[in-house]
Amino acid sequence: MSRNQRSDGKGSKVELKYCEHCGALWVREAGMGVYCAACEVKVADLPVPKKRAGRVQLPKQESTIADNIRKSIQEAELDLEAVGGVA
Repeated sequence: MSRNQRSDGKGSKVELKYCEHCGALWVREAGMGVYCAACEVKVADLPVPKKRAGRVQLPKQESTIADNIRKSIQEAELDLEAVGGVA
């Protein structure tokens, strides 16, 4: 959000803002929403994040694909060591 604010003829303040969904620049009334008009409709359908102890809690994935691959490589190395063979 730009700190450059200007006053139009009516005395209300507007500011240059980027949309926090698509990144587009737009002019908004000071202190109003964080999404452009096109994205405001899209994000209205998104689920509301769960709050925990006053902080937003992001969903956690138990293990990633990289973790699974790393684990399978480590298991394969252990199997080779157990055999005691060489190539």
